[in-house]
Amino acid sequence: MKLALGLPKGSLQEATFSLFRKAGFDFHVSSRSYQPVVDDEEIEPVLLRPQEIPTYVANGVIDAGLTGFDWITDCGVDVHEICELRYSKLTSNPIRVVVAVHRDASVETIEDLAGQRVATEYVRLTERAFAERGIEAAVEFSWGACEVKVPTLVDAIVVNTETGSSLRAHNLRILETLLVSTTRFVAGHHAWADPWKRGKLEAMAILLTGAMNASKLVGLKMNVPRADQDAILGLLPALHKPTLSPLSDEDWIAAEVILDESHVRVLIPALKRAGATGLVEYPLNKVIY
Repeated sequence: MKLALGLPKGSLQEATFSLFRKAGFDFHVSSRSYQPVVDDEEIEPVLLRPQEIPTYVANGVIDAGLTGFDWITDCGVDVHEICELRYSKLTSNPIRVVVAVHRDASVETIEDLAGQRVATEYVRLTERAFAERGIEAAVEFSWGACEVKVPTLVDAIVVNTETGSSLRAHNLRILETLLVSTTRFVAGHHAWADPWKRGKLEAMAILLTGAMNASKLVGLKMNVPRADQDAILGLLPALHKPTLSPLSDEDWIAAEVILDESHVRVLIPALKRAGATGLVEYPLNKVIY
């Protein structure tokens, strides 16, 4: 039996492959093919635009896939969400689907866009959001590069943004956020009802979540003199209490802890000054809570 898995093509592709590698699945695509291969004979991968994945999953064309909550919402389909995966091409922050206008535009709220032209890839999402607010605007599909269309071709755009840098570079300002979105691992109800496919998907979700959890964490181990134990261990922010082990020298113990990688540059010098020795920092592949 095979599991047909949709992977997002484009800007999120490399970040997705990297996450799968950390989870233990080696996906890659040759320079002459758009068909990915993986070192798991039970998975049949296919590269698709993330906009397409929700519909293909819901219709049973593929069993499962990774796509954004924004595209699930835009498609308006019913799929089973296995888990949320907070990763992206730039940061681990969610993206926002926003309404933006030129910096010098006179509009202050999206209600001011009534009767104006709005370009977006999120046509259905935008039309629903505007209809709920009683806003009648001309919403048109854009193939991308929406930012360059304001204000000469359209009055406003609805786009996704992670950092807002592209909008600022084009002299645009955000009127309102319509949706906050992260990547979701989803399955069709047909696949989720199949015991073998569900078991495969649940196992993958555990591994992917573990790899995602580990992406910003490191392990740190050290030797600690018992006389300074309380002072040294008091410096450690841990997921749980540090693991302590006796050493052959009864005056010393070994301590091991998992912590945020951003803390290490401050902690290691502080731990060294407090009396810890033999400090070793190491990367983590998976952290399962």
